[in-house]
Amino acid sequence: MRHLKLFLLALGFYTRLPAPKIQDYSQLPQASIYLPLVGWLVGGLMGLSFYLASLLWAQTTAVILALIAGNLLTGAFHEDGFADVCDGFGGGYDKQRILDIMKDSQIGVYGALGLILLMFLKISLLSSLTATSLPFVLYAGHSLSRLQPLILMRMYDYARSVNSKGGAAAYRPSTNELLFASAFALFPLALLPLQCGLAVPFMLLINWRLGCCFHRHIGGYTGDCLGTSQQVGETVFYLTISVLWTFT
Repeated sequence: MRHLKLFLLALGFYTRLPAPKIQDYSQLPQASIYLPLVGWLVGGLMGLSFYLASLLWAQTTAVILALIAGNLLTGAFHEDGFADVCDGFGGGYDKQRILDIMKDSQIGVYGALGLILLMFLKISLLSSLTATSLPFVLYAGHSLSRLQPLILMRMYDYARSVNSKGGAAAYRPSTNELLFASAFALFPLALLPLQCGLAVPFMLLINWRLGCCFHRHIGGYTGDCLGTSQQVGETVFYLTISVLWTFT
């Protein structure tokens, strides 16, 4: 029962899918270990959206509609964090300035440009894959990429005061919790060719470098950094899968 409550809490916070209205948000940090399972639903529904759209339109159009569906499902939660990090690290010159910019609700040039390029890259990569495999790639990509923020939470400290609005992100998953989340994250790879597992080391490598960058400049991570980790991890997965599709 406790696990179900934590999953529904994660579902209600990280997506706009129906979830119980009354929940104990003090347990939100612990609920973060269900992020990969949330990725199952988001990636699965995006894959279904792509399949249905591809029955009527060209693959590129179906990909764009699937991405729109994904943003509607999540409220562009992680994309917002990515844009804030682009603005903060693009325009900030020290820790406090970077944190202040990321806290600003207005999007700047760096954030807007980063989102545009990120969306174009996703559309290009997903459109280059075979239509039959694409739903499974979306399913795996969204699950695996949601493991990346948990790894950063395990490795680094929260950069802001834990009393700040985003203090719920200040949580360090235990080894058992990380293994639990990893099992959910890795499962969708079973639906793809064996060589697709090679994408995982590249995702981990880029996530590690991203964490090093955050630690060097702001002394740890913020909620926006975690959203960026998810978005970058998802895109690296598509980049790697695209290469594997080409050369294997």
